[in-house]
Amino acid sequence: MNITFSIDEDLVKEARKIAIERDTTLAGLIRAYLQDLAVEHAKSGRKRRELEALERSFEQLQISIGERTWKREDLHDRPRNTRPKK
Repeated sequence: MNITFSIDEDLVKEARKIAIERDTTLAGLIRAYLQDLAVEHAKSGRKRRELEALERSFEQLQISIGERTWKREDLHDRPRNTRPKK
């Protein structure tokens, strides 16, 4: 599909320089950007739907997570010199 739009001339010049450095065209840069944008949008939508499904499951099972009362460091706090002897 062809799309026509207006872009500031200085911006086009800078973008063409970048395209040359990346061994592509201005259209290629735009195409790659839009593809990346669509992929990120799809990922965020999927993550949101998965989180909503998880929350619905918690509600159905009447599970309450509550507030976190520990720190990440607490999970890795291990006594020293507890390696088994060989």
